[in-house]
Formats: sequence, structure tokens, C-alpha cells
Amino acid sequence: MGIIPAGSTDTIVISTTGARDPVTSAMQIILGKRIQLDITRVVSWKSSSKSPEEAPCVRYIASFAGYGFYGDLIKESESHRWMGPVRYDYSGTRVFMRHRSYEAEVAFVRVPDETVTDATKSDLADGQTNAAGNPKEEICRVNCALCADGTEMSSHTNPQLPRWLKVKGLFLGVGAAVMSCRNEKAPDGVVANAHLADGFLHLVLIRDCSRASFLRHLLQLNRKGAKPLDFKFVEHYKTSAFTFVSHGEESIWNVDGEPFPAHQLSAQ
Repeated sequence: MGIIPAGSTDTIVISTTGARDPVTSAMQIILGKRIQLDITRVVSWKSSSKSPEEAPCVRYIASFAGYGFYGDLIKESESHRWMGPVRYDYSGTRVFMRHRSYEAEVAFVRVPDETVTDATKSDLADGQTNAAGNPKEEICRVNCALCADGTEMSSHTNPQLPRWLKVKGLFLGVGAAVMSCRNEKAPDGVVANAHLADGFLHLVLIRDCSRASFLRHLLQLNRKGAKPLDFKFVEHYKTSAFTFVSHGEESIWNVDGEPFPAHQLSAQ
């Protein structure tokens, strides 16, 4: 597909070519410029805990999916479309002040040790890891060797391998970033070291915390070179698949900027 930036954040174009310009993107399409991108399939098995049996609903995401704060924001902004892109600032402030957390259970495929690349082995030798214990990685750049090689998905989804981990609790937000998701509000993106085509997504779990702590996390996202994931209440996992089930009061999912009701969800 060819993507011409005409949205509110244009995160896909900013995270790939870096040129948020419709004419530039149109010229790149005409010239046949190509780049590989990971796409995540999201399936809603049940839209709400009270809904009857229903057929699964499938969506595909290229950048980000989020629940809790992210979902409440998109739901709130739907009634303020007349405001244009400013509606996200307005809606985000309202949702932030409500400070709602949601009970959920998240299970995800653990990244096996064999996926550690040569670029990250030196980091492991130096003891450099992120808050979740995953090795730090190089930023995805032009002619990225990791994305060029790609990743064999079958080795991470083999049901015979006990690689699933489960996390339960109260969350302010549950996010899944397929790419770094750079934009004007977050110059380094949601996950700065996310790659475009390595076969993985990044799961970000924001545990229930004080409003002041959550604000510090959001402010870190707004700063270039900051570390928004280095908080005790933020968990970051690299994975190829995850499942989600909500309990009690429910939010809604934000799938690439569109509302997506899902009480029970899977992503791969």
C-alpha cells in the first residue's frame, strides 16, 4: 500500500520516511520507493462482558493499539471531531483528570533468547537492559540490518514451547506499539527502539499509580531523549503475540486512532 500523510498524527510516515508532506509521499509512491512494515492482526472475540455470542471482529494495525487511557481518549474525542486535531489535547486533559484504572489480565509470548541479535549481545555483556529485563537495542535506521533479515514467527508461536507469561492487575493503560510511533507530541515515539519489520510488537503496561506519577510519564514522552518507560509502574515487554481480557468496569480499545470495543482480544 502507499501511504500519504493526511491524519492527525501521521505517525506511520514520521516513523518511516520522516517527511510529513503529502507531495513528498506521493512522489515516493510514483518512484516505487518501498519499505517493509510489520502489521498486527487484532481479533475481538467478545466486544463486552455482557454481550451474547458473536462472530469475531478482525482489525489490522500498523502503528499502535491501546486500552484504558488511550481508549478513553479516542472515545472522548469522537464527540469533538469539529475541533480538529486540537480535540486530542482537550480530550486527553479530560481523561487524564478522571484518572481511571481498569482491571485486566494480559498474557503474552515471551521472547526466546535466540532472538537476541549481535547488536544486542554487546549490551547484554555490559549488563544493559530495560525495566522489563529485555536487552537494549539499536534504534531502527535506514537500511536496518535487523529489519532486512526479518524474523521467523513460527519459532515464537509454537504451542509446544511454554513461553507464555501472564500479568494481572489494575492498569491505567495497556499499549501495543508495532513501530516507534514518532509524532509531534512524542518525538522519540512511544517505544524509541521499536523496529519497523523485526516481527515483534512492544507491549507497554502502565500500572495504577498516582496522577502525578502518570503525568511524569506523559511528560517524558513529550521530550526528545527522555526515558518514558523507566518507571516502576511501567512494564515493557517485546513479544510476537498477546491476549487480553478485561474484568469489571471496561474501557475501549484505540486501534490506529479508531475505537474498537473488545472485552476479550488477541493480537499477533
